[in-house]
Amino acid sequence: MAVKSGKERPPGEVRRHDGPTRQTVLKLLKTRGSATAGELACELGLTEMAVRRHLAALERDGYAAATPVRQPMGRPAYVYELTAEAEQFFPKNYHLLALDLLDLLEQEEGQKGAAARMFEARRKMLYKRHAGRMAGKPLPERIGELASIQNDGGYMVEVETASEREYLLHEYNCPIAQVAARYEQACSCELALFRDLLEADVERIECLAKGGNKCTYRISVE
Repeated sequence: MAVKSGKERPPGEVRRHDGPTRQTVLKLLKTRGSATAGELACELGLTEMAVRRHLAALERDGYAAATPVRQPMGRPAYVYELTAEAEQFFPKNYHLLALDLLDLLEQEEGQKGAAARMFEARRKMLYKRHAGRMAGKPLPERIGELASIQNDGGYMVEVETASEREYLLHEYNCPIAQVAARYEQACSCELALFRDLLEADVERIECLAKGGNKCTYRISVE
């Protein structure tokens, strides 16, 4: 069954649903694919009204969606299923696959430096993808576009104006932190990408992959 899209929320905003009952509802919907409030209530040993409160909260926050299903008699029943937004509550180990592939590529005979070449190719690809958004815009607007691009990628960005000629771009999350911790090229290519897109002097002054609390870039007007 295809996972439905939920309501959009600002990038980086995640509402917690860590109550034991609500976590169990999330797990049941994940394993079953879909269920009515009555079915969940029977499995949980709760009243249907209590389960509906949890479902209403999940639906309100965009983590569950309800679809009406006609019944032979009476009102239609509502079948609930998780949205794509709810996937964040379940384990993801994409970084392990990425690291394994990069390690295998580096170990292949004659492939020394292959990882570095892949990161550089990715930098060029991202530059071609986003350069059009920067064209003809002053630096503050280009920084705003970059923040939007990174937020879409899950980096939880905040821009700070340090002075008339200096800005700070903070990234509070790094979706590729585990990869960057082993392959420094990931960080160096991101820095080069920012310099190319902004056409400005950009310096990284804090890095999550090196033990910092965030990645911070100082952007200076040349």
